Amino acid sequence: MEKAIIISDSLKATEFYQDFLQKNGCHTIKVVDNGEEAKRSFVSYDYDVCIINTPLHSDMCEQLSIDLAEQNTAQVILFVKSDCMDEMTERVENYGILTVEKPINKQMFWSALKFSQVISRRIELCNEKIKKLQRQLEELKTISKAKCILIEKERLTEQDAHKYIEKQAMNQRVSRYEVAEQILCFYT
Repeated sequence: MEKAIIISDSLKATEFYQDFLQKNGCHTIKVVDNGEEAKRSFVSYDYDVCIINTPLHSDMCEQLSIDLAEQNTAQVILFVKSDCMDEMTERVENYGILTVEKPINKQMFWSALKFSQVISRRIELCNEKIKKLQRQLEELKTISKAKCILIEKERLTEQDAHKYIEKQAMNQRVSRYEVAEQILCFYT
């Protein structure tokens, strides 16, 4: 975890969060005191974790945390007073937001940070898998388009078009996708 944003309008809490994050390997820390400034900051920068210290005098912390969790990949940790902990947790947990009870227990904060790192890594792995699957889907679409062109232009059956692409790929020692791209370039 290298990049964090702290949203807090309490100087004492902000100092605590900054110190704790720095001691636990966070290199870049941005501090803001309201939700609008935090949202603007997310436009130009991608954070690993977002710490929201409730209450914020000028913002609805619950909606701010939901907005940030939905619109960004940063893990949101919401620090709330013990008297509203259960209620707040119930309202934000479906958005993947971690809640930590105040007064702050360093062990709980450390556990929340570690848990958010695990979640971040899991999301990163899922995103890599999604990108790989999207590439494969695009390759299959290209191959299908090439087959359709061969069917239309060369009067081949679907099976013959498939065999043609595979044979060309083997002969040229390239992928079926590359052969399909060659076919599309030739006929379009």
